[in-house]
Amino acid sequence: MRLPTWTRFLLLLATAGAGGGLLVLAASYLYLAPQLPPANQIREVEYQIPLRIYSRDMKLISEYGEKRRQPVSYDQLPESLVQAILAAEDERFFSHNGVDLKGLLRAAVELARYREIRSGGSTITMQVARNFFLGREQRFLRKFNEIVLAIQIERVLSKEEILELYLNKIYLGHRAYGAEAAAQVYYGQSISELSVAQLAMIAGLPKAPSAYNPITNPERALVRRNWILLRMEETGALTQEERLAAQQAPVTARFHAAKPEVDGAYFAEMVRLQAMELLDDDLYTAGIRIVTTLDSARQASAVSALREGLHSYDERHGYRGPLAELDTSELPELPALTAASTEAAPEQETPPSSEDEAELKKTITGLDPNIAAWADKIKDRSRIGPLTPAIVTTVAEKQAELLFRDGKRAQLDWDDIRWARPFINDKYVGDEPTRASQVIAPGHVIYVRPVGSKEERRWRLSQLPRAQSALVSLDPHNGAIEAMQGGYSFSVSNFNRAVQSKRQAGSVFKPFVYTSALENGFTPASIINDAPVVFDDEKLETAWRPTGASGKFYGPTRMREALYRSLNLVSIRILRQIGISQAMGTLDRFGLPADTFQRDLSLALGSASVTPMEIATAYSIFANGGYRVSPWGILRIEKENGDVLWKAPDVVLCERSQCQEADDGNVTLAPVEAPPSLAQVLHSDAPENTEDANSEVLPVQPPPVMAPRVLDARIAWLMNSMLQDVVRRGTGHMANSLGRRDLAGKTGTTNDQVDAWFSGYSPALVATVWVGFDNPTTLGWGEYGGKAALPIWMSYMGPALEGVPDQQLEQPRGITTVRINPENGLLARPQNPDSVTEYFIEDQLPELEPPLGLAGGNNAPEQIF
Repeated sequence: MRLPTWTRFLLLLATAGAGGGLLVLAASYLYLAPQLPPANQIREVEYQIPLRIYSRDMKLISEYGEKRRQPVSYDQLPESLVQAILAAEDERFFSHNGVDLKGLLRAAVELARYREIRSGGSTITMQVARNFFLGREQRFLRKFNEIVLAIQIERVLSKEEILELYLNKIYLGHRAYGAEAAAQVYYGQSISELSVAQLAMIAGLPKAPSAYNPITNPERALVRRNWILLRMEETGALTQEERLAAQQAPVTARFHAAKPEVDGAYFAEMVRLQAMELLDDDLYTAGIRIVTTLDSARQASAVSALREGLHSYDERHGYRGPLAELDTSELPELPALTAASTEAAPEQETPPSSEDEAELKKTITGLDPNIAAWADKIKDRSRIGPLTPAIVTTVAEKQAELLFRDGKRAQLDWDDIRWARPFINDKYVGDEPTRASQVIAPGHVIYVRPVGSKEERRWRLSQLPRAQSALVSLDPHNGAIEAMQGGYSFSVSNFNRAVQSKRQAGSVFKPFVYTSALENGFTPASIINDAPVVFDDEKLETAWRPTGASGKFYGPTRMREALYRSLNLVSIRILRQIGISQAMGTLDRFGLPADTFQRDLSLALGSASVTPMEIATAYSIFANGGYRVSPWGILRIEKENGDVLWKAPDVVLCERSQCQEADDGNVTLAPVEAPPSLAQVLHSDAPENTEDANSEVLPVQPPPVMAPRVLDARIAWLMNSMLQDVVRRGTGHMANSLGRRDLAGKTGTTNDQVDAWFSGYSPALVATVWVGFDNPTTLGWGEYGGKAALPIWMSYMGPALEGVPDQQLEQPRGITTVRINPENGLLARPQNPDSVTEYFIEDQLPELEPPLGLAGGNNAPEQIF
């Protein structure tokens, strides 16, 4: 039967239209394809992954970068997430060739019906093309470009590879890029640990990460999630029962910052600056992982010890009052305090995150309105380290009740209030309070911090310490930094006092002067007169009359005793006897910046300005038996996949005969040929030869670093013996409570107690502590190194050396042990009942004391310096 003319005309028109459309599409493809980047470039894509810095045991210290991303493989993606994404974005993903005409038609219908496109008009492959290759300008032309690239991508990659790229690339809000990062940000868990409802919530984010954000727009996010769950039922991914159960699940998303596992911001910033010298501008986007020498357990001990020491100092000098005083008369009455509403003091302090703080300040939801009204008053008060802001709500005679920013409440007991004698000035405090109302009142905004043992954790009234401190700890055998804390809190001050603050060393400097004395003929038994002395100097307006801290003089004193008593006049006489030039040579070999020191006798008392790192590095020479090591903190640098790019050089302790020597006889480091830069390794082209495509990435490792002997082993051993006496019977005697016999060190205090130090070690670990004000001023009466700094050192070294057996430096050849008369330093006769043991270099034995007289002997020393 012959068709009517008009029917034939319509068919002809339709055929021509279809043919014309195909011609237009073909022409567009032929025109656009050459102008677009090759689709196979997508195989070489590199995600922008932030720089992460880890401790030696792979605990996160810090993260730097704008984008939070944690790429995962397709096999690591939950099947429910894939089903949710396909239901929301591209139902026929596994059947189309990159362009879905039905999907485009469905999007048009949704636009007409709901006035919004719920399921998306672009296929996942088109979105991949847009995200990886195209910008957002010229929308109409861009859509054609997406289609062309999508077709090409489908020829290059499998469907699973495309989905993997998509779910690692897309932006999902709150700096989260990719599904794994979103799971961490919104739920604090890995993507594999989420429920179907949570996965559906994440699947709803690609369309509009802000509009459907479960934190900022929970109502809209809930509607979007439930629609996706319904779509999953329609596609057969869920049964009706599973869909209904998931739709009943509450919105549990909340912001989870990338929490550091180790509080080491000062150290991380130092490492970041060092890494910038090795890497180029890709440092924050190339997924670099820097593994450091930091020991996470020792770092935690260092932070805790430093903060607790500063709080102890601060409490000795009185309470300076609340942060603010609020008018509570118009605030609603609070419900009674119950166990359920009580905030227990945390067992373990976690580093606060600036992102956490920002999210907490946004809203206070889910609280009793009365409680929320109080909590709102302090929502802008940030936590600082362990210090948590709180409002005093009620005060009884011997206790008080508190309310925190999150609405939780707690009780403050009298034992944690009674310390707060009123601050008057650096030297005086007021009377001890007898009731809580003398210290705090309702409406006071205060800081509290967790204290006590794990079983009896509680809150204690606190304040941000005005004084500062620094602690640095090294492995003396290679210089690796084991722990570092450059101040109370990096969030308050990012000035790293461990490496940036040069302060007068005080008596912690004396061991270097004593070392120079031993190198110039003195022995531990040499007698030096501890007596007043006056120096006239044309450069000074008045004569210099140095004194000791106690004001007491001991007369003729053995050098060993003078060191453990820290006698100033003895140190001055020693330096005057050996000469400043000789001492400067010794200081230079210790790696100290001797060229910056004042060349006068005040050097004997520690007038030199040094950093805690410089002191710790110098004391490592005593701890390791005479080798100079340099501090370092980067163990290795690696890619996100674990490929090692750079390894720290090995450190080799070498004797003079093993180290290369310069013409003048001074030990120097061997010349090193510069290796290829890390930046060159990062950006080197992949091997073109397929046989080499899977070859192992060879890391850059500089040649070994030679740590030369700079101190005679015998003198190092003698100094170690003398410094052990400082701990056993001298100004560092408090450290005996640690119950170890291998500890050695020296206290240090500058004039008017402006700086307090303790630097000490066992042969396994060195640590130096400094305490003082950033703007030099007195710490107050009695705040010597043994009181202000030594307790911090002890609180660190106790846990840091737990499980490390006592070990003594091996006694080198050439050291002999004899009995001497302690009064004159001479060899004691067998009949002398007061003789003591002393150690000497073999060719420096003293003469035999004269025969004992009728009065018990001749105690006059042969020579007094």
